[in-house]
Amino acid sequence: MASEKKEFVISKQLLRSGTAIGALIREAEHAQSKKDFLNKMNIALKEANETEYWIDLLKDSGFISSEEYNNISQQIKELLKLLVSIVKTTKQNLNIS
Repeated sequence: MASEKKEFVISKQLLRSGTAIGALIREAEHAQSKKDFLNKMNIALKEANETEYWIDLLKDSGFISSEEYNNISQQIKELLKLLVSIVKTTKQNLNIS
């Protein structure tokens, strides 16, 4: 029973951070300025990083199989690379370090 509760808590956190990524990207589509766009994409990047943490924790706790982890992990790593690229490019375009 305690194990199921832990899995539920971790899954809830994963759902929260994972859905926040999409919401922030949608918000960025209609940003008020390029700096606002960058801010939203930076937060989406942080949420993606947190999502990766929760996925790792699910695997390390044995709540998902290695096969499930490998599939999900690869997808979140690709998303992280995309978001890092967007943030870097936007910073370069805004001449921000």
